[in-house]
Amino acid sequence: MDFTVIGRDAACSARAGVLTTAHGSVETPIFMPVGTAASVKAVHQRELLHDIQAQIILGNTYHLFLRPGIEVLQKAGGLHAFSGWNKPILTDSGGYQVYSLSQRRKLNERGVTFQSHIDGSKHEFTPERVMDIQRSIGADIIMAFDECTPYPCDYAYAERSMHMTHRWLDRCVQRLAETEPLYGYSQHLFPIVQGSTYSNLRRQSAEYVAAKGAAGHAIGGLSVGEPHEMMYEMTALICEILPDDKPRYLMGVGTPANILESIALGIDMFDCVMPTRNGRNGMLFTENGIINIRNEKWKNDFSPIDENGHTFVDSHYSKAYLRHLFVAKEMLGSMIASIHNLGFYLWLVKEARKRILSTDFNVWKQQMVPRLMQRL
Repeated sequence: MDFTVIGRDAACSARAGVLTTAHGSVETPIFMPVGTAASVKAVHQRELLHDIQAQIILGNTYHLFLRPGIEVLQKAGGLHAFSGWNKPILTDSGGYQVYSLSQRRKLNERGVTFQSHIDGSKHEFTPERVMDIQRSIGADIIMAFDECTPYPCDYAYAERSMHMTHRWLDRCVQRLAETEPLYGYSQHLFPIVQGSTYSNLRRQSAEYVAAKGAAGHAIGGLSVGEPHEMMYEMTALICEILPDDKPRYLMGVGTPANILESIALGIDMFDCVMPTRNGRNGMLFTENGIINIRNEKWKNDFSPIDENGHTFVDSHYSKAYLRHLFVAKEMLGSMIASIHNLGFYLWLVKEARKRILSTDFNVWKQQMVPRLMQRL
């Protein structure tokens, strides 16, 4: 894997780059649609490629391990072959899912024992097991196994958890050194910076993972309920420490405004379920603000969903028609809204990249953020 920075905005820390993997190149900054269980919900691979123009998608180790299962994925030749997606894939380690299943898991130095949310069966994730699973999945970029701490989190717990995450990272590195990729191409590990919202812990964690010489780095444990300003403060601190010549991935973030603000701090990669999850509930993100398409005000609005000329979905779909689909509970409504939102997110990072290369990103960002946050 290779990462090259090709442009910067002098007024902030935003940068544009190219990330090259065995399955193709990715232009950064980039948003990764979340394909949790080998599928981006309500979106066909053809639409991901041609309408949304996704360059890389995310899969989840926890969900893929439970269903369809590692044996099926190995027989298929890995997730790329199984899903028909031939561009880059990144897999989350399952650490966040283990965090979210706090009532169903037991955590100790060895790893995590948890109950499946599907059938209640018991399983164990250790750093070694998670590396083996991600070998079987075959993603281009794989995450180290970590513990995602909640917010708020007391200092003593955050510190213990961070050190355990670091020990788990060492075990992940060792396991990868002992094993080989299964499908004839390289896989690259991203360690994860933890430390909750404590500056000294975040600094310590960033320094620890940076010393590993990994191909890239991720920032976890943010966007879990803390105020946005606190998230930006931690992100800025970490970006100052992580190597400038490696990609930086802010996990699980976020709103369009969050993404632009984080790009300004030096982040290159993002993922979030918000575009598809909110889309399925009738929330549309646009350049002019946020639309709740279920509202009565759109009943007789026959203007295009996207009035700025971005062709995320067919232009003949009007707001009135999309509102009708949601009110009638037609599946097509969720599909159109999901495609629109993902298309908008991909347009946003593409436009951010263009602005960085023309050195006016920071000015544009300051104009865009208030617009993106308003309710229409």
